[in-house]
Amino acid sequence: MQCNIDSKGKAVRLIWGLVMLGAAIALAGLIVAEVVGGGWVWAVVVGLVLLGVFGIYEARAGWCAMRAMGFKTKW
Repeated sequence: MQCNIDSKGKAVRLIWGLVMLGAAIALAGLIVAEVVGGGWVWAVVVGLVLLGVFGIYEARAGWCAMRAMGFKTKW
């Protein structure tokens, strides 16, 4: 993989990844507090964690999957 984003793009992806992880933690907290329930909600938590980890990976590697597929991104 070759670096295909600049420092601004890395920052955007890092923030995006951290926001996804924060949302996963918040949703997991709501599940534990029994505010929301159902097995499908845990699937959403897992999905948010995966998106967050992938966003942080993209920021760390300086690589964007969308750009690698040929799509133009703003950052």
